[in-house]
Amino acid sequence: MIHLEEIRKSYFMGKNALEILKGVSLDIHKNEYVALMGPSGSGKSTLMNILGCLDTPTGGKYVLNGQDVSKMDDNSLAEVRNKTIGFVFQQFNLLPRLTALENVALPLVYAGISKKIRQEKALHVLDMVNLTQRSHHKPNELSGGQSQRVAIARALVNDPALILADEPTGNLDTKTSYEIMSIFGDIHSRGNTVVLVTHEEDIANHSKRIVRLRDGIIESDRPTERMSNAVHS
Repeated sequence: MIHLEEIRKSYFMGKNALEILKGVSLDIHKNEYVALMGPSGSGKSTLMNILGCLDTPTGGKYVLNGQDVSKMDDNSLAEVRNKTIGFVFQQFNLLPRLTALENVALPLVYAGISKKIRQEKALHVLDMVNLTQRSHHKPNELSGGQSQRVAIARALVNDPALILADEPTGNLDTKTSYEIMSIFGDIHSRGNTVVLVTHEEDIANHSKRIVRLRDGIIESDRPTERMSNAVHS
């Protein structure tokens, strides 16, 4: 699903180059559930942006679903993003004037899908996150946990092969965080590949594999404890 080969990323300030990623090589297979961890400045958010085709690497190769996306122009990357990737952000990024249903259906508007099918698909994914009864509520009428569930439904509505979640529980209390992580577990069990960025150990342990970054390189890459225990039991 994801093949990264010596991915580098630098930002240029005048003549000075600030190297954020220093040669990251990583493979993530279909239907894996991976957490990216690392301290602030480790490069995990930059790596997430490259994985999500929101940014391009300065060097190296990125193959997503058999396509080399590292050399694509912006229009091609936008097409890959819309068809292949569902995003979930810490800030929810819901449009305040739209209902939950309209927010969820938005990616389908861009894809040119008819209104009837948009509504059916949006209701289906809202049902998957147990939020059908809130479909006509606007974001200011929803709790933080409900807003994040709407954001997850929106990420799922295009049937993406890959779900990328950037600190999806960062703004939520502990109980709500665990409810959201339970939904990600369900999404993974339905066959989606899930990649999660978090700085919280207990959230990362919901995944099956933790990749730790430090100073722009991969420091460690190993199964979570529950996966190791499952193998040994």
